[in-house]
Amino acid sequence: MTPVTRLYWAIAVILMPLSLLWLHSSIEHTYSIQALISYPFQLILFLVLLSWTLLGAFELFFCISNLRRNYPVLANLRYMLEYIRPEIQQYFIANNVEEKPFSRERRNLIYRRAKGADDTLPFGTEQDILQDGYRSIAHSLSTTEVDEEHERVSIGGPDCKQPYSASRLNISALSFGSLSSTAIAALNRGAALGNFAHNTGEGSISQHHLEHGGDIIWQIGTGYFGCRNPDGTFNGDAFQERASLDTVKMIEIKLSQGAKPSHGGVLPGIKVTEEISKIRLVQVGETVLSPPTHPEFNCPEGLLKFVEHLRNLSAGKPIGFKLCLGKKIEFLAIIKAMLKYDIYPDFITIDGAEGGTGAAPVEFSNRIGTPCIEATYFVNQILVGADIRDRVKIISSGQTATGFDMLEKIIVGADTVNAGRSMMMALGCIQAQSCNTNHCPTGIATQNASRARAIDVPEKSERVRNFHHATVRAFSELCGSMGHSNPCNLQPSDLYTRVGGEMKTFDQIYKPLTPGQLHNNEPIPEYYRDDWLKATASNF
Repeated sequence: MTPVTRLYWAIAVILMPLSLLWLHSSIEHTYSIQALISYPFQLILFLVLLSWTLLGAFELFFCISNLRRNYPVLANLRYMLEYIRPEIQQYFIANNVEEKPFSRERRNLIYRRAKGADDTLPFGTEQDILQDGYRSIAHSLSTTEVDEEHERVSIGGPDCKQPYSASRLNISALSFGSLSSTAIAALNRGAALGNFAHNTGEGSISQHHLEHGGDIIWQIGTGYFGCRNPDGTFNGDAFQERASLDTVKMIEIKLSQGAKPSHGGVLPGIKVTEEISKIRLVQVGETVLSPPTHPEFNCPEGLLKFVEHLRNLSAGKPIGFKLCLGKKIEFLAIIKAMLKYDIYPDFITIDGAEGGTGAAPVEFSNRIGTPCIEATYFVNQILVGADIRDRVKIISSGQTATGFDMLEKIIVGADTVNAGRSMMMALGCIQAQSCNTNHCPTGIATQNASRARAIDVPEKSERVRNFHHATVRAFSELCGSMGHSNPCNLQPSDLYTRVGGEMKTFDQIYKPLTPGQLHNNEPIPEYYRDDWLKATASNF
């Protein structure tokens, strides 16, 4: 018997009867409510000991927890402290730069910029600038300013009839269902105010994406929500109807996502409300599966034919696909199919393995996928080596919170950058990491209407606009500090990473390709050669 168990029996067997006798003698046999409340101390003591006795008895004899059986009642203190541990860690223990996935320094910067407050840093950096992996840039003595005409990028290749002029920074894929209606509305209104785009995520286009007129990038996942038949196959008529909306500027086919690449999803029937049913074209109350792969194609040729099909149905709007880079040979197979069939997407979105708001199995989130910077560099070099870089734009998505985050992605090859979680922080997200519980304390990642009402759409949309404006401005200032008036002139040789105690550029760490090097009989660097030679246009 443990000491705590002995303490339980002592209280239950000795103190509990004594407290009852004391209460009994105090009220002098008058068992009325008035008599009881006349002796509050005796009553409270009796109730506390009674609760201890009943709870302890249950835990001793019936509880399945080992700790509670050996340490009745008091073991609950351990679970209470464990429950609030993340908050204790976040607010009182972690320093400004060590917290993951977003440090306090980065979160505070987002909050200050969203509020339009001072965003300067006093007394020097807290970063360890000598640690391996630390990235930085070299400034120029001949600084300049980024021309206004270069703050946007035209997306749309030769086959595109309705190219889109995109901001350098846009809202990443955030589905209605994952986020509340008020969060989606605030993001879209912010996009409209700031003249940038809002990706719907695979949950399709809701009225909350449309009511404020912000530019939309419609993402189509494996479930074809919003453009599906009852059996889950693609419905061209439903797609054409929604793709023709003026606010829909681009369409993105999701092959995989950084949070859980190669993993499908399940929408429980209890969450399929009348509203969700109309948005996603599914049956009310029925569980809906999002398969890991697309039912409409299973090879590179099929993917490109699907791109071409959507381009025709949308009257020539930009069509692209999104993926988290996995096996490089499979991406190279898609490139070979582009060259073979002369079909090209207008853009490719690279989602980093850093993950996002979507709930994911721990192993998938922690161990699968290529980090955003490395993946963006690889994809850019392959497009250069295949001599098709001018036909395909690159969008890079992965933990973008600052102007430098934008800069490094554009340096290694991106044309524009997406931000998801930082846009949520601009709405008021506190990184509570309860996105998968429906109990988000800020009303952002929840479908609980009473929680979602906390978001003031007009006020929070202003914060989204402010964050976007300040972050793009910081990016432009960094670009100008390097002597570039056009971000398109940035090269991987402009980004430095500390490796083994010395600074190296990305082109020194990895192997750059020259235009057309992959197919014009030039020697191919070993880093790419084996996968390129093995890749075929006919299958992944």
